[in-house]
Parts: sequence; structure tokens; C-alpha cells
Amino acid sequence: MNQNTPNEADRRRALPSVNALLELPEVRRLLEHAPRATVVNAVRAALDDMRAANGSGTAPDQQSWGHLIERRFALLVRPSLRPVINASGVILHTNLGRAPLADAAIEAIAAVARGYSNLEYDIEEGSRGSRYSHCVGLLRELTGGEDALVVNNGAAALVLALNTLAQGRGAVISRGELVEIGGSFRIPEIMERSGARLVEVGTTNRTHLDDYQRALGSDVGVVVKVHRSNFSIEGFVAEARVGELKPLAEQTGIPIVHDLGSGLLIPLDSLGLTGEPTAREALAEGATLVTMSGDKLLGGPQCGIIVGDRTTIGALRRNPLTRAFRVDKLTLAALEATLALHRDPTRAMREVPVLAMLSATTDELRRRAESIRAAIAAVVRTEIRQSDASVGGGAFPTARIPSIALAFPENARALEQRLRLGDTAVIGRVTDEQLLIDLRTVAPREDAALARAIEKAVKQTS
Repeated sequence: MNQNTPNEADRRRALPSVNALLELPEVRRLLEHAPRATVVNAVRAALDDMRAANGSGTAPDQQSWGHLIERRFALLVRPSLRPVINASGVILHTNLGRAPLADAAIEAIAAVARGYSNLEYDIEEGSRGSRYSHCVGLLRELTGGEDALVVNNGAAALVLALNTLAQGRGAVISRGELVEIGGSFRIPEIMERSGARLVEVGTTNRTHLDDYQRALGSDVGVVVKVHRSNFSIEGFVAEARVGELKPLAEQTGIPIVHDLGSGLLIPLDSLGLTGEPTAREALAEGATLVTMSGDKLLGGPQCGIIVGDRTTIGALRRNPLTRAFRVDKLTLAALEATLALHRDPTRAMREVPVLAMLSATTDELRRRAESIRAAIAAVVRTEIRQSDASVGGGAFPTARIPSIALAFPENARALEQRLRLGDTAVIGRVTDEQLLIDLRTVAPREDAALARAIEKAVKQTS
């Protein structure tokens, strides 16, 4: 049994009381503008820190106690959810909130959040309206769909579609498309939770049209196609495209749901990013419904989008689950503003942050890197090197995007931690024992804050 030595016990008994610490000038200043209970908690946390250190070392003087309590208070009142600078090189970083919003979307959120809105009110008729009418016109225009429905995320969009079309019936899907998406969520488990019965066809690498044909029958409610956006299968492979399945589906009267995932509205072939269909292309190929996320390549808020056949979406809209999956006013405001930007592809590539990051040239990134390097030259030497960024978010899984990074070869892991834990959290990546700060995922407006954060972190690790 461990026992404290007399000296340790004496040092612990010598710790000041809560009431004594509350009388310190620094703490009294906190009490002038902060709730007393929060300040008291900060004081107790500072005392716990000293007890956890087993009372070792020199007891803090009054000024040091004041700084300790101020630091603890700052940690207590700091929001749990807060901004970070993404310098990882992963553009659609799921852990960092995926797509940052365009300024137009942020302004739309603020405008709607400040007061009341016509969320479920028809201004022209002066009567009750529907939240599901917002964004429909833009989605029809941009995708070619007859109708559209917005719910709270991509998984909800798929569950709602399957529950409406195939509850208690079969949902036919290729074994090669039973993928796992983010956070260990798996397509087959999501499909089963919808109430549909999973009907697997083909093999992992090869599924043919006749595999589907043999599976279709009176007990099948839907054919599901899942775009394999987060991995690729190469070699001895085969799959039946939606265009091939369409005649078969029409003969049997069975709808096709194509889970597109990425929400791409503008082709990115000019950037060397190919193989990801746009929502318009997916519908034109013959899908009854296309489901996708709003916070991936579309560059909007988290939501699930369903576009396609008017009658089928009408049935989804009447499903009681739609209320459980319903989207809020702030999301609709941000989505509408983001969709409006996509009306002009040139403007969207410039103003939607995800698309701007994808299209930035390495020359632009290098100029910014040189400016940041000059700003921190007094405290640290750094190299400018080429790196590879990635799209992330399950899109273009094999694409490596040329990028530019600041490389810190000394104290890489300690510096990474300091940056991550700083007041302005910076998320980089350590590769080959070098800390890389990849500028493709750093917004130009963040450059000054990034330089200050690096300078502070370097001084702390020196």
C-alpha cells in the first residue's frame, strides 16, 4: 500500500483553501464578469492539478496561482465545438466537419437565424406551407430531376427511400457494393434497418445483368446501386450499370435507387478528377431516385438529398419517417445559397470552398507558403516541399492532388501536438518524421492566423 511521505503530506496540507484563492486579484477580476460557480470550479481544478502532482516541487506563489486558475477558467469556458485550421491535406475531412461553407451560405444562415422565417408558411397564400418546398426548384434545375426532397443526412436519404419502396420486401444489390462508409456504418446494415430484406447478387468483383434478372420477382421492391466512391476494384471485374438495368427495371416495374454519395453537380474532368458521376448524369442514366450528401463535393451543409421521379418522391414525402429525418431551417438556408452558386459553374469553382481548394494551382499555394515562411523566419527554419493532398469524404479514392506544404523536420511530433492543442488548433500530418502543413486545405484568409499559431507553438517547444 502506497503512503505519502511526511514531506508530501505537509506540502498537500499547505495548499491554500478555495476561499483564499478566490481572494487573489486575478481571480477577483474573473468574478467581476463570470459566474461564481464557474470560477469556483476553475479554482478547484487548479487545486486538483497540484494534488495530482503529489505535491512535489515548489508551491506556486500568488501570481502563479492566479495564472493557473486563469488557464483553468479559459479551458472551462472554451466551447467544445470550435474552429480548427485544417492543414492535413484532406479536403473533405469527415473528422473536421467535411465541407466548409461558402460565405453566401454563412450569410444565409445568419439572416434566417436572427428572426422568424417562412419555413412552413406560404407567404403568397397566407397559409401553412411545407419546409420540403424549399430548395426543390434549384435541385430540379441543377439535376434534371422531376422532384426533390431534403432530409438530415445521406444515410437518412437511403433509409427513407428503401423503407418507402421495399419495407418487408427485397432490395437487390451487388455484393461488390456492400460497402462500409464512414464511422463503421455499413450499407447492408443500413439497408436492413430500413425494413427491406437484403438480396445479394453476383460476387465481390463481378456482377452481371443476368444476376439481377434472376433475383427480380414479385417479392422485390427495389434495385439498389451504390457508387463505390471510397475505394476501387481493378483487374478481373464487371458490373451492370444503371443504364443496363433500366430496361429490366421497366419490364418488372421495379424502381432503381442510385446512392451517389458525393453530391457532385459540376464535372471536375478539367482538374484531372474523373470517374465520379454528377447527379444529372446519374438520373439521365435511368435511376428512379438518386440519393446523395450535401456536405461533400456539393460543398454545402450536412444533409441528405433525394432527386428523381415525382410520384416516387411524393410517396417518400408522405412516409412518417420523413418527419424523423426532417431538415432544419439553417440547413435549408445554407443549402439553398450553395445551390444558387452552382447555377454559374465558374462562380461556384471560385466561391464554394471545396471546389476552390480543388482548383487552386500549386503556383498559388507556393506563393502563400513563401509568405508564411517569411513571417515565421525569425523563430524557425522550414522547407517548402511538394506534397500530395486528397479529396476525402469517400470521393475520388485513388486521386492524389499535387500540393505544397511547409515541412518542419525538427521536433515534428512535439510541434504537431503543440499546434493541435493551441488556442488556434492546427491539424497537420507527420510523414517521414516531418510535420507537414499542407496549404491546399488552408483557406487564404487563415494564413496570418496559421503563421501566428506556428510561431507560438515553436516557442513553446524550444
